[in-house]
Amino acid sequence: MTSTVPPGLPPPLAPNRPEPPCADARRGVRAPASITPVVSSEVVPRPPSRSAAPRLRAGLVRDRDRGEVLHGEGPPLRLGPWQGDPLTAYVVPVHSGTPCAAGDIRRALDLLTEQGFRSVVTAALAPLDQAAFLAVGFDVRERLHLLARDLPPAPAPAVPQDVGLRRGHGQDRDVVLAVDHQAFEPFWQLDGRGLADAIAATPSARFRVAVTQRGPRSELLGYSVIGRAAHRGYIQRLAVTPARHRAGVGRALLVDGLRWLERRRVRRVMVNTQERNAAALGLYERAGFERQPGGLAVLSRSLGEPT
Repeated sequence: MTSTVPPGLPPPLAPNRPEPPCADARRGVRAPASITPVVSSEVVPRPPSRSAAPRLRAGLVRDRDRGEVLHGEGPPLRLGPWQGDPLTAYVVPVHSGTPCAAGDIRRALDLLTEQGFRSVVTAALAPLDQAAFLAVGFDVRERLHLLARDLPPAPAPAVPQDVGLRRGHGQDRDVVLAVDHQAFEPFWQLDGRGLADAIAATPSARFRVAVTQRGPRSELLGYSVIGRAAHRGYIQRLAVTPARHRAGVGRALLVDGLRWLERRRVRRVMVNTQERNAAALGLYERAGFERQPGGLAVLSRSLGEPT
């Protein structure tokens, strides 16, 4: 079971940095409960505000860590390779309070085509953010449920007797990514940069791992990345090794994150997950999350076609 945000995208989600789609919706992630895509990035549909003045800075700003940022008439667009794939790119709107501009997206597609990419995907987008992408030839690749719950109260802690939770460390990265790959389909799997993006997507984050406590050596069973921005929380990523699905590990990680958010006075928590991920959906709904109207969608299109 997991939350889903396209991995590797700024939350993200992007999933997501997998910077999330626009505004709150970006923080859901990059991905990315148990295991099944959660691009735990969180995403909240942003209000249809049109008050922000259009920015006319036309130009491409390169950021070594985040690819390129394209400025135009609407919100800036972040561009880069999808999970290191040399043929697939991502495009992520950076929130600015205004809908995305179709002309900016066309420029981004032209640029990505010149760079040799053959296809492009978006982060998990709310309906308002999807319109301009659909207008230039994107199609829906995957629909996601957007869920939310208020705090307080957080659920009571419930950790299986043979499981312990601790802070995740840099040396856990390879094992964490192995668990992530067991839990998710290839499209949703995180690489090292995607994991770093999920952790860095919000001003503060909690990276936790679940490990066995039996025997001389511990085994990593799952992990979570929980983000916080002001009074909003995001389940960025939650994954459990398939061998321990439905054994309480996902719930333990989820509740640990909710209680951490509650202590920091977060009032509302968001998560997204695939519509077909019944296990993750059940986990979140049993923890008090409710489905939000509209949902989210990851869009994609091939490059080199007319826009």
